[in-house]
Amino acid sequence: MNNILKIQIVLLMYIGSTISIAQVNTKGSLGNYVEILPTDTEEEIINKAARVTPSAKQLDWQKMGLTAFLHFGINTFSNREWGDGKEDPANFNPEQLDAEQWVKTCKEAGMKLIMLTAKHHDGFCLWPSKYTDHSVKSSPWKNGNGDIVEELSLACQKYGIKLGIYLSPWDRNSQVYGTDDYNDYFVNQLTELLTNYGNVAEVWFDGANGEGPNGKKQVYAWQRYYTTIRKLQPNAVIAIMGPDVRWVGTESGYGRDTEWSVVPANTQDADKIAATSQQKAGTFRPEVNAMAKDLGSREKLLTSDKLVWYPSEVDVSIRPGWFYHPDQDDKVKSVEKLLDIYYSSVGKNSLLLLNIPPDTRGLIHENDAAILKKWRETLDETFKINLAEKAKVTFEKSPSSSDSKKFVDGNYDSYWQAEGNTPVIEIQLKGIKTFDRLMVQEQISVGQRVEKFMVEAKVDGKWKTITEGTTIGYKRLLRFDVVSTNELRLTILAARANPALAEFGIYKAVSE
Repeated sequence: MNNILKIQIVLLMYIGSTISIAQVNTKGSLGNYVEILPTDTEEEIINKAARVTPSAKQLDWQKMGLTAFLHFGINTFSNREWGDGKEDPANFNPEQLDAEQWVKTCKEAGMKLIMLTAKHHDGFCLWPSKYTDHSVKSSPWKNGNGDIVEELSLACQKYGIKLGIYLSPWDRNSQVYGTDDYNDYFVNQLTELLTNYGNVAEVWFDGANGEGPNGKKQVYAWQRYYTTIRKLQPNAVIAIMGPDVRWVGTESGYGRDTEWSVVPANTQDADKIAATSQQKAGTFRPEVNAMAKDLGSREKLLTSDKLVWYPSEVDVSIRPGWFYHPDQDDKVKSVEKLLDIYYSSVGKNSLLLLNIPPDTRGLIHENDAAILKKWRETLDETFKINLAEKAKVTFEKSPSSSDSKKFVDGNYDSYWQAEGNTPVIEIQLKGIKTFDRLMVQEQISVGQRVEKFMVEAKVDGKWKTITEGTTIGYKRLLRFDVVSTNELRLTILAARANPALAEFGIYKAVSE
């Protein structure tokens, strides 16, 4: 038998997957999950990693780039970050609540999705759940007839923004928390949220967990939760304590300089069969230490038994706290700080989830809105014109004009794929251009492959390195000192397989 054909791998994908056999080569996707065989060589493992790709829902999620978190609830009125579940619903009364103001503010800031804390750890529900009285129906707001989830859903639909739902598994109010009955309670509430409010694009579970009123710690039925979501909202990604999206590991707003979306998902020997079965059903959460500095290097891959596409989400608040506190009105992050966060999250192969907490009126505060507006204007002005547009691009061993257009055409879905792992790409600009920002993107539907790259500019007849980086992934943004040139060179110094490059851009930042 041919040696290549001897290397067979079982392809296990999330929901809707099938089992198939693939040859080990540099062509063809392996889906978003692959087993590593004991017989695999180092070369074969790296090759597999290069061909793990996002699911359709993961790719759609990554393309959003920027999303909003709205922490709002009973904590807003008790001036706390974590409630204890004993709060009086009578204190909840956002008399000027305007969900359309939330959505318009977020949309104007460039957000593509709004994530609402439908229930935080205190157990207070922003919709009239029929499974508890600890909700808006017991509050004076709209005489107990209001539904914030519904108002936000309708506003999102009106303005073309996606809806996300945060539902805390930890519930400090529920009397059945810490028992098997609580899993029924949680699934019932999850079902309400995923059937009554239209399309939900993301479901967000955090890992906070504590003892309930009965002194028992809850054992969550995660696979049951995931299966419920897959059934009711099959296009939704499940984030953080879920199988589709991982936490970056901090709440600072800063991602890793080297951010791999393909990471090991190791299991203990006794768990391998169960984990594989769950993966096929779309209910397997990779066991990843999200806070580790190194998640996806070659060294990590070589000690793993399975690889999974598990991209990074960076969450951070525009204020020191996650919920609104009046004494933080003058502590909203500056435009300069938010720009730094943007380059360090969206610009490092992650998605940015920026928290903007509505105040006790039920409005996004004027200070937050003003900063967001200026931030968006600065980003738009900086990235308005790609100075590499219509440049003449020459690819090593592939000089065709059609290929060059794909690299600078402003269309992510078109791309050029190198024949080898370390191509050199020359970009001849239309005249001398002055710039200090660079964007480069891989077409991740083919895989994430680039391990190291550099960009040079020809200055005074000599090539000068102006910036360099490690991973690219969906998007890499780099800042550097101002340079003027009409000729650039992008060199891929190391890659796991022949990279697929989608977009290249250079820009001049406005004053920050």
